Amino acid sequence: MEKSKSLHIVMFPWLAMGHFIPFFRLSKLLALKGHKISFISTPRNLSKLPKIPPNLSSQITLISFTLPTVPNLPSLAESSMDITHNQQQPLKHALDLLQPQLASFLQSSKPDWIIYDYASHWLPSVAAQLGISRAFFAVFTAACLSFMGSPSTLIGGGDDGDNARSTAEDFTKIPNWVPFESNLAYRLHEITKYIERTDEDNFGPPDTVRFGVTIQESDVVIVRSSTEFEPDWFNLLGELYEKPVIPVGFLPPILEESDEIQDDEKWVAVKTWLNKQRVNSVVYVAMGTEVHLSKEELSELAIGLEKSGLPFIWVLKNSPGTGESELEMLPNGFKERVKGRGFLYLGWVPQVKILSQESIGGFLTHCGWNSVIEALGLGRVLIMLPMLNDQGLNARLLNEKKVGLEIPRNELDGWFTSEAVAESVRLAVVEESGKVLRETAKAMEGYFGDFGKNDGYVDKLVSQLVDYRK
Repeated sequence: MEKSKSLHIVMFPWLAMGHFIPFFRLSKLLALKGHKISFISTPRNLSKLPKIPPNLSSQITLISFTLPTVPNLPSLAESSMDITHNQQQPLKHALDLLQPQLASFLQSSKPDWIIYDYASHWLPSVAAQLGISRAFFAVFTAACLSFMGSPSTLIGGGDDGDNARSTAEDFTKIPNWVPFESNLAYRLHEITKYIERTDEDNFGPPDTVRFGVTIQESDVVIVRSSTEFEPDWFNLLGELYEKPVIPVGFLPPILEESDEIQDDEKWVAVKTWLNKQRVNSVVYVAMGTEVHLSKEELSELAIGLEKSGLPFIWVLKNSPGTGESELEMLPNGFKERVKGRGFLYLGWVPQVKILSQESIGGFLTHCGWNSVIEALGLGRVLIMLPMLNDQGLNARLLNEKKVGLEIPRNELDGWFTSEAVAESVRLAVVEESGKVLRETAKAMEGYFGDFGKNDGYVDKLVSQLVDYRK
């Protein structure tokens, strides 16, 4: 690469594992193409990142900022996986207090670009004053971003005329700015918790304002998707944002480095068990780092998996704010009844390695975009149980694409039954009526798992970053 075209790029993701992963993956791809990366986060978050490959160690520098202490945030909490859902606002407040450290670093290092997330809405104006080019990297689908609307709609909220949205019900309707047929909207239970802000939330702006200001004050918006997968939504997004919207592809994981798992005992046990199962027979169940099911929800899910009669591997975790792990919250006698057929795993797993095993027949997922990309990159059919954030909108989009099905639920409170779980799992994985879903999911490998095609998107991004540089 010509020296003159080599860029210094600062990366600053929101404090969540689902954001670190794509930001770090993009960092490595940009570094491979000769650019210098400064990746900024807090000490505990940086320690959770995969090791930087030796060939990139001179290109990527990890910059550690101490997260300020704020009320209502547990002392060691540095990411969304360390806290309950109602502690998200204090975490954002702590992020906001990193502004002086970040401004000082930008002033002294003078990068060409800063690529940031939605939460640091104050950062584009800081960068603009220093003459640094600004890119918002949206780790969401173009459909989800389009549903949220233009910057003025996001900032205006209930004051944006015909586009005003102030009640939970407003988010359950397809927006009037979507000019084509779609069922993309939230269910009432998915959005209610975001509308009801508590007193503790009032020291920071709502997420809609963070998104709106971040988009409005950026030079370009980078989206983790492709125009082949979402052509209509990308066209709409360009109209809504009135600035360059650049698809970066799906940034698929590379299996060899998938979280650099050693042959430790836990992984060997999982792999040995999976190798004994029939091809395409096992249901992999994982609900991501932020979703914490209630005891009642865990019970229905457990009994549903039991009723399905299919082999399954279920990843469980410790819940912040409680003294119990999800494993301890399972129904009495469940572990004994599913012994041999169900593999219960507590803790972090090498998800891509599990999904790549030929015995996996389907993925029961919360529909986090990282997990979806990992699953469809390997052609796995989805059984969808969205819970938070963009997950409901992802599920609607994937349902329209016919790569899986949603577990039926009560629209008002989100309740689901064990029967609905069992029927959905069986339909997706083994029944004849689910064959078209399995075939369509398998065909998605060509979008999500094709490294050459996805790398082409990154090449285009690089050339645009060079062209748009201030």
